[in-house]
Amino acid sequence: MVSENGGVPNNFGAQVKSALFWRSGSQIVAQIIAWSSTLIVIRLLSPSDYGLFALTQVVLALLTAFAGYGFARSLVQADSVTPKMIRQTLGLLILLNGGMAIVQYIAAPYIAAYYGQPMVADLLRVQTLIFLANPFALVSEVLLSRDLRFRPQAIVNLVAAILGAAAALIMAATGFGVWTLVFAPVIGFWVRAIGLALVVRLKPIPSFDFRGTGDMVTFGMTLLGSHLLIAIQTQSDIFLSGRKFDTHAIGLYSEALFLVQIFINKFIPPLNDVAFPAYSRIQGDVTATRWAFLKSLRLVFLVAAPIFFGLAATAKPLILTLFGSKWGEMAPYVAILGLIMPFLTFQALIGPLNNALGRPDINMKCSLLGVILFPACVLVGLNDQVIAALQSLLKTDGKMIGVVCAWLVSAPLIAWFGASRTRAILHFSYSELLQAVRPGLVPAFLMGAVVYGLGRILPPLPAPVMLGLLVAVGAALYSGLLWLLHRSAVDEILGMVRKKKAAAQ
Repeated sequence: MVSENGGVPNNFGAQVKSALFWRSGSQIVAQIIAWSSTLIVIRLLSPSDYGLFALTQVVLALLTAFAGYGFARSLVQADSVTPKMIRQTLGLLILLNGGMAIVQYIAAPYIAAYYGQPMVADLLRVQTLIFLANPFALVSEVLLSRDLRFRPQAIVNLVAAILGAAAALIMAATGFGVWTLVFAPVIGFWVRAIGLALVVRLKPIPSFDFRGTGDMVTFGMTLLGSHLLIAIQTQSDIFLSGRKFDTHAIGLYSEALFLVQIFINKFIPPLNDVAFPAYSRIQGDVTATRWAFLKSLRLVFLVAAPIFFGLAATAKPLILTLFGSKWGEMAPYVAILGLIMPFLTFQALIGPLNNALGRPDINMKCSLLGVILFPACVLVGLNDQVIAALQSLLKTDGKMIGVVCAWLVSAPLIAWFGASRTRAILHFSYSELLQAVRPGLVPAFLMGAVVYGLGRILPPLPAPVMLGLLVAVGAALYSGLLWLLHRSAVDEILGMVRKKKAAAQ
């Protein structure tokens, strides 16, 4: 039976909603645990600790592109999965991740010498443990995702989050410093890998006979290229600036970027984990796929846009309240970076769509543009004269302000390029795209402008008081503007809530 929502089967929609509930719901709970821990840890550690950690992440992110995520994801697209295919995938991932662990271990002292930070070598050697957990976690995850079985994943993720947060708190409180940021994720990775493997009863018996894996290798290599290009793009800022600035400056910038990207990095992936197999099932129906994509885009921006513009408008009191005065210098970074997050959110949403439609080459082209454009903008932003001009214009002494502004130039152009390529497949117009994001963007932008202006004219107040006042005004203003300008969006959200309550009863 087909429903009225663009040709999507009714039972399939219920299955996707259940998957979204467990995947997103568990992610929210896990992130509440992680953030509570992070807010304590970040007060105990210094920006220099986070700067050292950020330098290691450049190498880890680049090598993780070769971890074989695309090869594992090919199992989702396959019509059927046999035990032999699972063993072959596991074998391939063990070879890839084992090789990356060896490369990182050997390269560690050379990377440390490049940055002039000897401790980076020791941190990188310990982080090789993550690669050893990857094969078992990836295969188990895609097998569960293939069947939209996100409830067991949710339980495992929560356990991993709890144990990782506990480890971080204990280590930070007992003086482990930067090692807290290394060992806590390693513990979380291994707990998750073991838990997922137990859930799917994965037999740790790999096969290194790769005959008949041509389709998997082709699909995986395409995604591998795209992931590598994304890693190069997103890590080029730290790689290029790591030699110019000290770890304190790097730490402030990296944590500002982490803060504004929380929504993209923590909430979009769960949606994409569900979206990829969902899009794969309906990829033959262009009308249904277009409807599902524009619908998801509309709902995501209704939630994401006020968060991004709210971050930009309340950056200073937010940083002082949550992180403390030693992190106050990152407030201008957060204010600027919040403005480009809608573009990065759009990029994150079209990725699984193109993959599911069998067009990962589009993502690769977007990534290739990013590899050329973003580092070029960063290099301009590292010029001393450019930094001085931006510091004077924006009234800040932040050393990384040029790198921050590089995002303002590159992110919109890359997002536009991705939109132009994707629309050629789904045949949606720019007008339809704007209609999808407008209900969230317009009220959120107006809200952010008013809140920012209010923060500038109010008399000096304690940071928590100022933050509470601005958040209250912003929430009320966004709700009111949404009601006045886009009443249909409010009715849509209320309708979804009512349906969920009715289903629960």
